[in-house]
Amino acid sequence: MTVDVDLPRRLAHRAALLDPTEMGRADALAPGLGVPGPTLMHNAGRAVARAVRARFAPCRTLVLAGPGNNGGDGYVVARLLTRLGWPVAVAALAPPREDSDAAGAARLWHGPMVPFSPAEAARAALVVDAVFGAGLSRDVDGPVAATLRAARRVVAVDVPSGINGVTGMVRGLAPQAALTVTFFRLKPGHLLQPGRTHCGTLVLADIGLPVAVLQQVRPRTWMNQPGLWSPPRLTVGGHKFSRGHVTVLGGAVMTGAARLAADAARHIGAGLVSIAATERGDVYRAGAPGLLVTEAPLPELLDDLRREVWICGPGLGPDAARAALPALLRAKRRVVADADVFTAFAGHPDALRGAAVLTPHAGEFARAFGMPGNDRVAAARAAAARTGAVLLLKGPDTIIAAPDGRVAINASAPPWLATAGAGDVLAGLIAGLLAQGMPAWEAAAAGAYLHGRAAVHAGPAMVVEDLLPALASARAEPDVIADHIPTRRA
Repeated sequence: MTVDVDLPRRLAHRAALLDPTEMGRADALAPGLGVPGPTLMHNAGRAVARAVRARFAPCRTLVLAGPGNNGGDGYVVARLLTRLGWPVAVAALAPPREDSDAAGAARLWHGPMVPFSPAEAARAALVVDAVFGAGLSRDVDGPVAATLRAARRVVAVDVPSGINGVTGMVRGLAPQAALTVTFFRLKPGHLLQPGRTHCGTLVLADIGLPVAVLQQVRPRTWMNQPGLWSPPRLTVGGHKFSRGHVTVLGGAVMTGAARLAADAARHIGAGLVSIAATERGDVYRAGAPGLLVTEAPLPELLDDLRREVWICGPGLGPDAARAALPALLRAKRRVVADADVFTAFAGHPDALRGAAVLTPHAGEFARAFGMPGNDRVAAARAAAARTGAVLLLKGPDTIIAAPDGRVAINASAPPWLATAGAGDVLAGLIAGLLAQGMPAWEAAAAGAYLHGRAAVHAGPAMVVEDLLPALASARAEPDVIADHIPTRRA
């Protein structure tokens, strides 16, 4: 399945992600705001039916209905598609609770009922998966798994059954959906892998739930998009020092890593960027003429208070990182710590306290903090709280966690961004935004978003050197340059 990297742009101003518990609270608040539960269920089923009609021709359809509200939505889908002339049958895993909204929806279904079985699923050209919602707390196995496995083409209601709405992990078995229709706001599991891939095309439908419920639910997790942050603005009276000075510690062997980070900081708008070469300054001076190179010792460089933002780690080597990072932190510099830092301080995460942003990939995270487990958002939050740093956990679903618990999940990156050197570029983008005055969480989120969008513009044949020329196109996109209200995270 392809990944929809335009999803953050399509869902502008709907960035909040609600886990199943938070979504349950939102649903429970709706009647007090004038929207009763049966209305929400009807609107949800209608949204699924519309999405099905928009993408598929009428065909033999089977609705697999669970006993909860997800199944209730399925009964509504069956009724509405039947009205439109579709041949639809329902297979119920179990009857809904008698006094529930789902029971009311089931009573309105007067079409054929068939066994909940693999044979019935295999006979259908389209299967609507309304078995379990995002709050599933047990594995999908046995007859349910066999029936879902037999389906040839699946449309999922809310999430594909078996996907954990909090973590995106598969509980037992989850079908590969061609289309998933969810409601009001996405859940973290819609964006976190492997859940995102299992969802197929993702549609977020408005079902009449008032946005005012978010004021009481108070979500702490968002899809990363420009509405969460505002890029730096140039001013008429600005100058190179007002746009900040980024210093990259450059190692003697993997010199390309530091150069990529430095070039990224320059392209994102830092006023000055220099490489502090531990040795081999001649190699670094062979780069772009606008890049400054110094071989002055670190204590001397730290005497210059204008060198506020530093990148420590890319290509530096563990020994040099082990020596440099404590000095930078003692000097109260804003440090983006990457790459070799996590090897240097493996098993000693408290040594990272005081950094501005930590940017490990999964292996580096495990070295410093231990294995993240299935709930990577919780692990990133815990690491950020422990170190006081923004923790950016790199991957196809990059997670940006702040020490105060805020989390953004990035969805702008295409698969071809997974290439050597891309992480060095990301560290440089974040440092360049820090130098221009962005707060750490916002700088990390903006860097991750623009990093992904630049890769989209660069195209599938991209190598890492193509990222920086494409950055101009990413920064020029209307949703990036528009004025935003950073505190409006609905």
